[in-house]
This record gives sequence, structure tokens and C-alpha cells, in this order.
Amino acid sequence: MKGNQHVGVIGGGIIGLCTALNLQKEGFKVSIIDRKGIAKECSKGNAGHFATEQVFPLADKHLLPKIPKMLLDPLGPFRIRPRYFLKALPWFLRFIWQMRKQPYAQSTKQLTLLNEHSINAYQTLLREFDLTHLIHLKGSLLVFESTCQDEIEQIKSRFVAHGVPATVLNKSQLNALEPNLSDNITAAIHFETGGHTTDPEALCIALAQVFIEQGGQLIIDDVSRINTGNKLLIKTERSHYEFDKLVIATGAWSKTLANQLGYNVPLDTERGYHLMLPQTNLLNRPVTSAERKFIMTPMASGLRLAGTVEFAGLQAPMNNQRAEILLPHARAILKEHIHPPSKSAWMGFRPSLPDSLPVIGQAPKHSNIFFAFGHHHLGLTHGAITGELITQQITQQPTTIDLSPFCISRFN
Repeated sequence: MKGNQHVGVIGGGIIGLCTALNLQKEGFKVSIIDRKGIAKECSKGNAGHFATEQVFPLADKHLLPKIPKMLLDPLGPFRIRPRYFLKALPWFLRFIWQMRKQPYAQSTKQLTLLNEHSINAYQTLLREFDLTHLIHLKGSLLVFESTCQDEIEQIKSRFVAHGVPATVLNKSQLNALEPNLSDNITAAIHFETGGHTTDPEALCIALAQVFIEQGGQLIIDDVSRINTGNKLLIKTERSHYEFDKLVIATGAWSKTLANQLGYNVPLDTERGYHLMLPQTNLLNRPVTSAERKFIMTPMASGLRLAGTVEFAGLQAPMNNQRAEILLPHARAILKEHIHPPSKSAWMGFRPSLPDSLPVIGQAPKHSNIFFAFGHHHLGLTHGAITGELITQQITQQPTTIDLSPFCISRFN
């Protein structure tokens, strides 16, 4: 039966790829449709960090009093373009509403469940195709410059209370792990279970190659309309395709397709920037600055600086300054002199929902359509587990975790 069913996956990023491969393993015929090709959006230039420690939603009430200072700081991690403010306002009102105690606790619980299974899901998927060398499980560091020791211990205890293995390192212990960090760094929290990839785009391309070798079809085209029924007719700019089942994994562009199908979803995009430095071997694992709110990840081609957030929608041009502001931060917390980067700035669109939870699961009004989008800062982290969960639901198997909190019905 599965072999006679054709599943379409709209989206060629890490979420769509992991979903397509899991469906192939179950015997389905699978086609991926993407308007640009494999890993051309967030999956190309993300921080490369499997951030299993990030169990807390972004809608934290302690963030509210800090927002004005962030907006006024020219080196700050957060920006809203003035022209976009009114359009983003409904999203931010929902975001603030999620800061209440009960919704915050619920989102924390669900993110924790996803994170707990994320690395194992990757290992299961990559081991089958001899690709485990593409992820490095060395954990990550959260480093501090001015935070007092008591507060650092409280931060660590908060993570540990939610099942995240974490250890506070003093300066000597930190230097043993990362000798190139500046003396400005006074302490760190070592998250032991996370990891990173030295090239997120290469990871996606390797998965796509396996997908195609196993008979998968890659269609580079832009989906314009979905006609529903027992068979799903997908109209694109250049052609049309028929599928038995469909997975929508189009990241920040998913809102249009969901709305077309009759589903309301408060999806907006956090435009994220990175800057590549040519130096290699500066760090051994991802390092996040607690005070400066950015991350440095060692890549095969150098050191990637990432982490800024800009609200400006999908149409506004890239603002190179948002990438360049990362350079003085890196210079402040690294010992080695950093050469001015070549022109390697990049911008991607993080698909973000106010409650920090993705939409994963069957469309309530369409038994043959499934959603897998809205992973905000954790798309790479949740790629494999999302693919596993969607496949389990399509094949009517018990899912690894309860998917009801991730259903799009929470917005409808």
C-alpha cells in the first residue's frame, strides 16, 4: 500500500529532507518540491548548533524591560524596522500574552520533549546512511563576562531543573576546553548533550543525495496552489503534480499555504544574519555569549558568527550592518586577532510563532495534509525528530511524543 502512495513534501530544507527520508524508509514514493532547491534558505546559513539546551520559549517576561535598551543599542541583538512595526504588532501582542506563567510552562515542557529526542533521532537517521560524521557531539558553552557567580549558578540550576545536563566551569576549566576565549570571560556553563555541524548546507546536500539515490524526486518549482480532495493537485509556476498525501515544510513561507487551506497561523519571520570569519580552529564547539546574545560556531570554512534578530518581513532587502555588528562582539571575547571578514554576510528567515512551538502534525480539516513548520531558532535541532513524528503520524503509528500541543488548531 505504501509503495503505491505518493507523498509530496513542499520544502527542501532540513525539516523537509528529514521528513522525506523517514517516509522513504517506510516505503512511500516521495517527491520534494522547493522553489530554489536544497537548503537555499535557513538551512544554508544557520548557526549549525543542535541547541538541545534551549528549552525555554522566547516569550520570557524578564525580556520585557530589556527590550527598549536592546532597540536603542546599535550593537544590540534585536531590531524592528520602523516601517514593519505596525504589521508586526499583532504578533508581538500574542508574544507578550504567551509570557503568562501557564503558557510559558507549557511551551517549556513541549520544547524539552522535542529536544530530549532530537539528537537520538539524528543519530538513527544518519547512522543508516553512514553520515554520522556530519555532526559533532561536543556540547556547547554559554559564557559570561559580567554576570556574578551566584546568578550563573541560578541560571545553571534552572536548566538542570528541566533535565538539561549542565556544569559551571571556572576560568581554568574553560581555558582547557577553549583556550582562544578572551580573558574577559570569567565563567561558563557547559551544556554537555548538544552538538554542531561544521556545514549545515553540506549536511542537507548529503541527505538530499541519499534521498535521490533511493529514488526520491526533487522538483525545483514554486507552489502556487493546493487543490484538495482524495487526491491532492499541486499547481506550480511551471506544471502541476498529484499526490496522495502532502507535507508542508516551507518555513517562513508556510503561512500563505496554510491560509489558502483555511487555517489561521500567526507566523512571522525573525530575519537572522551571520558573518563568516576566515580563521579555522579558533573554537572546538559552539560558544554563546550570555550578555552579548550571539553565538560563534566553528565551521569547515571558518568561524560563523550568528544570532541577531530583525523583524522586517520577507520582502525588505538585507541590511548588511546587522551582520557586521557581530564582528566587534567576537573581537571582545576571543584572544586571537580577527582579520576583517571577506564579504560573506548572509541573511535567512526564521519562521517564528509567538509560543515558540512549531506546528507539527495532521491538518484538522484535511486528513491527507500534514504541517511541519515554525521551528524559529530550532529548525536544525528539530529536523530529524520532526521528520520522525510526521512519518509516525502518516503511518498511523504511536508518535514518540504527543503531537496535540503542536497542532495548528491551537490558533484556530
